[in-house]
Parts: sequence; C-alpha cells; structure tokens
Amino acid sequence: MIPNLLMFAVLAVAGGLGSSWYMIEKGSSLTTRAHGPWVVWTAAGRSDADPYTRAHFARRGTLPVSTSIALTYEANIDSDKRRLHSACDYAIEGEEPSAAWWSLSVYDEQGRLIENAAERYSYNSATLMRAPGGRFSITLARNARAGNWLPSGDVGRLTLVLSIEEPQVSGPGQEDAGGQALPRIRRLACR
Repeated sequence: MIPNLLMFAVLAVAGGLGSSWYMIEKGSSLTTRAHGPWVVWTAAGRSDADPYTRAHFARRGTLPVSTSIALTYEANIDSDKRRLHSACDYAIEGEEPSAAWWSLSVYDEQGRLIENAAERYSYNSATLMRAPGGRFSITLARNARAGNWLPSGDVGRLTLVLSIEEPQVSGPGQEDAGGQALPRIRRLACR
C-alpha cells in the first residue's frame, strides 16, 4: 500500500512540475497567441499579467515592454513547423511591418546574440534593404549572402525575435497581430 501511495505522490509531483515548466517555457492558448510560426505573450509587461507570463520573463531575466506599446514575437520553428537550426538556411520574407519602428534579431538557444565577424545581429526599419512595394527578404545562414543576411553561426537551435514598436492596426479582427501580416520563414536547404 505504501509503495503505491509513494508512487502516486512521485507521479503527482513530477506531473505538477512538468506542467508548470511547460506553461512557463512555452505558454498555452491562455497566455500566448500564435500567428504562423510567430508567438506573442499577450499579457507581457502588463500589471494584470498572469503568473505564468510573469514567471516566463523572470526566468529569462528580461523586462518585457507592455503589449499596448510594443509586440514582441518569437519563432523557433519555420512556417512548415520544423525547428529552426543553424545547419539550415532560411528566407524570412514578407511585407514590412506597419509601425513606428521594428527589428528582427536571431538568438541561440540560451537567448544570446550569435557572435560573428560581420558584427551583424539584426535588421530594423532603418537598416533593411527593401524591394519595390515594401516587401523584404532576409537570408538566415551560416555563410555570407548578398543582400539582407543574418549570420546563424554554428550554434544549433535558433530563435528569431520580431519586435514591433507602436504597431498600427489596419482593420477589425487584426488586433491580435497588431494588424500585421507577419513574415513567412521558409527553409531553403540544410547541411
């Protein structure tokens, strides 16, 4: 009887810790919104944020900006739901966000910028080369590419962060994404 009770207690504690870790690390439909591969924590930086959102940012050691001022989207998968990895090359394509300012950066699995000789860590609304009509394409790859290139190094798993400051909502039903059509992340090739 006691071994069964002990086994039940161990399973209950493990299940509780596991589900708490998942909610803090990944979130759920209660705390995040997904737009293709991009995920935003909906209550980030707000005084009424739920405990999981607060714990998520405290664990990372980051201070989120309120979602009423800025939206920060993260992607660790491509548009076909495959994990982003530095062994692959990607095209990040879309229309330029309609906002006061925006930036796109790439980080390693621990949330650090990727060291590179070009000292290139992000693109933003002031530094991006655009095609006619406001469309853009950024290549994420280990080796240098012509045009907009972000180095991915040889770090393994990657996370893209898209920050949109003062997003302009363009119509009804688009408030969740700040009225934005978020970029597509397309895998080009892997080594």
